[in-house]
Amino acid sequence: MNNKLFESHERKGQSLNNRIVMAPMTRARSANEGNVATELTAAYYAQRATAGLIISEGTFISEEAIGFINVPGIYTQPQIKGWKTVTKAVHDKNGKIFAQLWHTGAYSHPDLHNGKLPLAPSNVNPNQQAFTPEGFKPTVAPQPMTIEDIKRTVQDFKNGAINAFEAGFDGVELHGANGYLLQQFFSKNSNDRTDEYGGNPENRARILFEILDAIQEVADIRKVGIRLNPSLNGIMGIAVDDETIATYDYMVNRLNHYDLAYIHLIEPFTDVTNNKNAIQEVAKHFRKIYNGTIIINRAFNKETATKVLENGDADLVSFGVPFIANPDLVERFKTDAALNAPDQETFYTPGEKGYTDYPFLNN
Repeated sequence: MNNKLFESHERKGQSLNNRIVMAPMTRARSANEGNVATELTAAYYAQRATAGLIISEGTFISEEAIGFINVPGIYTQPQIKGWKTVTKAVHDKNGKIFAQLWHTGAYSHPDLHNGKLPLAPSNVNPNQQAFTPEGFKPTVAPQPMTIEDIKRTVQDFKNGAINAFEAGFDGVELHGANGYLLQQFFSKNSNDRTDEYGGNPENRARILFEILDAIQEVADIRKVGIRLNPSLNGIMGIAVDDETIATYDYMVNRLNHYDLAYIHLIEPFTDVTNNKNAIQEVAKHFRKIYNGTIIINRAFNKETATKVLENGDADLVSFGVPFIANPDLVERFKTDAALNAPDQETFYTPGEKGYTDYPFLNN
């Protein structure tokens, strides 16, 4: 019997070779002046080009967006040039790659901003650990964004999309998940604003639609996706609340009016079984609401990924850590071969070790 994982998928007129997506994962290999993607970055992604779609590590849209050291940005010409090397390497292997556009908001540290406070929706410390040049440091209460700050950030996302397409990416994904800036706007515990960007679901979601409208002015919206983590709770500075479900239902219903490439959803990171404010089964819930392509993520293996596709709850499945250790993950799934074990000690360290040196099946 054919496995749906290996079936092609028509995504807005662009055919993906299979339904296995490489999830975005920070790898911190751009320890250079200007935080530029390098030939090593290109080799890493090219090794994994058999994925139906690669979504790049988050790439910062501006200096204000930075929340992590050694991450390649996408707001300068050298950074665009660096990413061109990556997209060419992936395309030369017949792969497809989207850029994930990233702003960390409060999930950052003054050491990453020349001593200035990070910008965020409200003066709420997410109580996380930020990766700084001196190692991990606790986050601080950020500087609440003015309306001018928000408008500038919308423009930064727009420019990030322009730059990504100039760099040769096949599309872009907005990072609206995992406790970073956009999710900070979406969540009541991190957004206590009383202006048009806070106070109710429509206002807390406003920045997302302003960004989409801005990108739509300069790019094909069919090449834009959004990543959401609706049931994130008690970690990454986010907690579900009595308006969480209403907020995400509102957003996803409204996203039906945009002809997006996809929405990329994440199943709960923590046990929310007894939490009435949390969506228990994210893919199943939004499949009933969203008319377009759904990518689902969260610790899937071949068997569970096949099941979610066969059930019709998602169209594509993204894999994170398995792709770190298995550049040929698609082939290993096809042949039921054993998977390489990931070396967590090298997830964010410099150089080839734990990055481009994992063995292929034919090595």
